[in-house]
Amino acid sequence: DSARNGFSFKGIKDYLECYRSGKLTPSQVAKNIIAMLEDCDKSTPPLRAIVQWDQEQIMLMAEASTTRYRNKCTLSYLDGIPVCLKEEFKVVPYHHRVGTVYLGKEPETEDATVAKKLREAGAIIIGVSNMHELGSGTTGCNPNRYHKIPRNPYKPNHFTGGSSSGSAAAVAAGLCPVAIGTDGGGSVRIPASFCGVVGLKGTFGRISGHGSLPLSYSTVSVGPICTSVADAAIVYSILAEPDPLYPYGLKQPKATLSDMCAPDLKGLKLGVDWTFFKACDAEVLSVCEKAVEHLQSLGASVVEVTLPEVEEARVAHVICILSEMRDFLQPDFNKHFQEMNLDTRANLALASQFTALDYITANRQRTRSMRFLQEIFSTVNCIVTPAVPCTAPRIYESDLLTGSSDMSFTVRSMRFMQLGNFTGIPGLVVPIGYSTAGLPINLQVMAKWWDEAVLLRIGLKLEQFRYQTKKPSIYYDILA
Repeated sequence: DSARNGFSFKGIKDYLECYRSGKLTPSQVAKNIIAMLEDCDKSTPPLRAIVQWDQEQIMLMAEASTTRYRNKCTLSYLDGIPVCLKEEFKVVPYHHRVGTVYLGKEPETEDATVAKKLREAGAIIIGVSNMHELGSGTTGCNPNRYHKIPRNPYKPNHFTGGSSSGSAAAVAAGLCPVAIGTDGGGSVRIPASFCGVVGLKGTFGRISGHGSLPLSYSTVSVGPICTSVADAAIVYSILAEPDPLYPYGLKQPKATLSDMCAPDLKGLKLGVDWTFFKACDAEVLSVCEKAVEHLQSLGASVVEVTLPEVEEARVAHVICILSEMRDFLQPDFNKHFQEMNLDTRANLALASQFTALDYITANRQRTRSMRFLQEIFSTVNCIVTPAVPCTAPRIYESDLLTGSSDMSFTVRSMRFMQLGNFTGIPGLVVPIGYSTAGLPINLQVMAKWWDEAVLLRIGLKLEQFRYQTKKPSIYYDILA
């Protein structure tokens, strides 16, 4: 139902229709992608969404998929679908650099669990995507020689958001309908929002993080960035299950998509803390309020809730994520300090000021915050907030050379994100409109642990709110 008003992103369904009708084969699609990858590296400025790719690898996967379509024995809905993975994941045969110049000296010989599952589903991995160095920021600004600064497909002189910057840019620019990111402080949801696409952060432990660099073991969740909620649901249903190599998700209940396609939202209660909700730019607020009214018009009721100790939770999340990153990266900080970007050094230096006592106190706060949420979710099905309080910030000349370090922006961009990372609840961001400057604005829905199904159900209805999808100024139509 996507061809409503002019432009619409090409999603999984469009690829499958081409393959099943014989209009295009996965091999032809792969050739188009290779041509586009060459083109977007040469453009001015270069898009820098995909930072490592290999023509031979792409063609091998595509040819195998073409054969399966010919023999009518496809592996899943992702068979022949182009995907990319954030450089935080190990993907054979690429370098596991994690946004740095010093990691991943040798090509990988073993896939992360999500890469393995995508291969088993028949997807075409088109490469690994750009990211903020070591996932340590929310702009996506990474001036080092291997990465450079990924551009926002809607406005190339603006940031993509981070840290899964290249994943969001690749999807918004049409290079692939599916990308995988990680989210420790909004790192899937911020770039998805700034680039006007859908981002899902699963419940902590829901999708295996095995084979990604364990930067922060208590806050990071894995999730897809896609052009639509339906596509996010497909990817989620394929990736979400226990992995013996990833202990955090072993006890999870079965992932379902129950009631996802219900005709309306009758009976659903949306929790809104209006004081918290309104802490954003006027332009963002106005679109987000209208989107909430749209959900009400479909039968959902809005219940005013109070999110207690938001400021305490925010500070405690920063202490947890930075302490864990600093702990894991201590040898790197000592040995590779000179090779790190300036903002990474600043963040890790700041992290070294936290004490064991700070970390213990922060985790006590986590227990409190989780208990508050348990109470709130006994009265509502989800919590609704804007995704990010502002739209994507501008890129300045100096950022290209030395990077960007704007603590107040980092803190602000994570405002609506941290609760989900700190307590492990799932969150979905869906594009709902644009600023007057033409930059995307998203709304966020969060639900109780393991209840991604209700997010997807609301997300599908939220997509109907935006009456028009604007075409990004950098866009590749792979199926044309």
